[in-house]
Amino acid sequence: MLDPNSAMDFFDQENMEELSQLASLEMSGDLVSKRKPSAALEKSSYPDSVYVTAANIFQGIRIQRPADKVIINYGDELLPSSWTQAEEDSFQRLSYELAFSTLKYQDILESILIDTDIFSSTTIPDQLNSLIIVMLYDFQDRKFQPRVLPNDAVTIPEVQEVENLLNSFKTKLAAALARCRIKHDALSIYHILPETVRKQEQRASTLPLYAWINIGKVSLEEVYDDLRKKGFDKVKSIAYLNDKVFAVDQHCFNVLIFPSHFKRELLNIDLIKDYKLIFQDKSRSLAVHSVKALINMDDDILMVNTGSWYTVAHMSILTSGNTSKIFVCGIESEEKDSDAKKLFTKMGCENIEILHETFLSIEPKDQRLQNVKVILLLPRCSSLGVSNPVEFILNEHEDTSLLQDLSQGGLPKDKLQIFAQQQFEQLTHAMKFAKAQAIVYCTCSVSEEENEEVVKKALEFQSPALKLQPYRLSPPVLPLCSLKEIELSMDRFFRLEPSDITNGCFLSILTRERDPSETVSVKDVLARAAAKGLLDGVEVGKTLKRDKKRKKAKAPLPKAPPQADLAHDHSSVTGADNSIQMKITEFLHRESKASAVKTPLPAKPVPQVAASSQIRKPSKPLSTPLVRTTRPSEKAGSFGRPRPEGKGIPLKPVEIILPPVTFPFSSPQGPRFQMPGTHFYYRFIGSKTLLFFRTLLGRTGSIIS
Repeated sequence: MLDPNSAMDFFDQENMEELSQLASLEMSGDLVSKRKPSAALEKSSYPDSVYVTAANIFQGIRIQRPADKVIINYGDELLPSSWTQAEEDSFQRLSYELAFSTLKYQDILESILIDTDIFSSTTIPDQLNSLIIVMLYDFQDRKFQPRVLPNDAVTIPEVQEVENLLNSFKTKLAAALARCRIKHDALSIYHILPETVRKQEQRASTLPLYAWINIGKVSLEEVYDDLRKKGFDKVKSIAYLNDKVFAVDQHCFNVLIFPSHFKRELLNIDLIKDYKLIFQDKSRSLAVHSVKALINMDDDILMVNTGSWYTVAHMSILTSGNTSKIFVCGIESEEKDSDAKKLFTKMGCENIEILHETFLSIEPKDQRLQNVKVILLLPRCSSLGVSNPVEFILNEHEDTSLLQDLSQGGLPKDKLQIFAQQQFEQLTHAMKFAKAQAIVYCTCSVSEEENEEVVKKALEFQSPALKLQPYRLSPPVLPLCSLKEIELSMDRFFRLEPSDITNGCFLSILTRERDPSETVSVKDVLARAAAKGLLDGVEVGKTLKRDKKRKKAKAPLPKAPPQADLAHDHSSVTGADNSIQMKITEFLHRESKASAVKTPLPAKPVPQVAASSQIRKPSKPLSTPLVRTTRPSEKAGSFGRPRPEGKGIPLKPVEIILPPVTFPFSSPQGPRFQMPGTHFYYRFIGSKTLLFFRTLLGRTGSIIS
């Protein structure tokens, strides 16, 4: 350890410049060239109040050592803060970023302070040690140059005292920093950090901004035009986000992407001030768009652990054209309730209802939630997939104590298990809501303990004693835009890995299996079609009476001539009303017999690949081909022969679920994704094949004969 009066005092002001250039490499290492002038200006002009607040934040999240390994005593008291509300809103993020950066380098900074023996040369109380280490980080980041403040800046005595102390020791501090770098054989002390932390910083330096358009207040084209007037050009790919441009996200039609260094400029435009454009992490937009793809016009939604009110508002905006209600639980404070309602009013949200109970305390049979069909679960998680944890945690109102572990590159296993247990309890509770048909589970973690393992365990935990149809894992409803996304979603989980363009995200969709007893019969389909006027005035209800009369008469069906053409059969079906009713009666009679033989089982959905349609093949090949190829020796007229009575084979139901398809849209709500469940009925009769098609979502299919 060096003594202040030792030989180190030979360094004078003349060689200080050379030493500081060698030793005071920026903590960000390779990221120096990527920094923008605006960021450098922010760091060189921290007001005194930011230092004080950052010191108090660091005091609360710093790494605490065992009593026998304590290097520096930080005391227990916080420094007094004299911020106004406006200053707190403006400088909060700066203070957290400064405290978080200091936390990442706590070991190195403490070693430098001990190496210079700065504490034995001063009488500064222990409660200022947090302020000393925070200001030291900023001091070396400025290459030990003096801080420049405006003439009217408000000063704080404690900050001025610490600043004078560090300036008097800057030669020794620079030398200690150089020795630390040499000791670890590192190009810069940035390279002393754990690899996971370095990669996190690299991703954060290039991560673009995501903002969603409030389509309830403004159209997409109006936003595009406004941005063009501000000098922003619209591009197709985010690969061109180095200039003043923006791009439309491939997964969410109302989400825009901007280069991060234009954030300050964008915050001052009217689109942001008027709540027409809202900055938010992409993972939250993916979650609400998944819910949107699963609901019908009148389905209600229950949102759990939403974090930011913007997530609730986004869900409300996407469903503004529906009669849906958005229920939000867990707002216990009346003050927060009032603030939330004010924000929702400013953003034009009208279908939100706030519940003051916590999610786990709400009974599944609560009468207010009997129309809830989809539950959006955004559980508290470790945020291990987030590259910019300070911004994400502040924006989404997450637990700031996570910053301590995230600064070291990850959470210990025992803390991950605590998160996983909480997530499991919430997911299993969501499964108990009998009326709900789907659950969207979304985290910002890349840990399997919080993602795949929680979902699989919850699916296995389903109790048959509840007498509810079980949940099953369903494929993503979002478009898959790359081969990598397709590969990551092969097991029906939607994943985004942390990268230079997005934070990490995990999303799972659980849907309740269809009750076989609720399968819609052909009779019901025809009745619905008749009610909607799709059968040209045919009264389906009367066909049953006529069917009984025909049974009594037992009149044989007339046989068609051997040379009858298939077109002639089809024209007879679409001819007079009496002929149509006879055909429908026969069809219903055969279907009633077939349904008594076998009850159709729900089919499993197939994985989705981008916007292309894929049909799942049956697990067992059909013994009879669906389409028969005519041989040269066969006559065309043979297709017109009617089947002999009594040789019909019972209908074989096959359910095919098609992936969502994006259609061009004219409404401000954008495209609507649908996943219709479709049944195909095949009847094989000699040389003739009948294909009966029906749709189970209230639509009427056609009977092709």
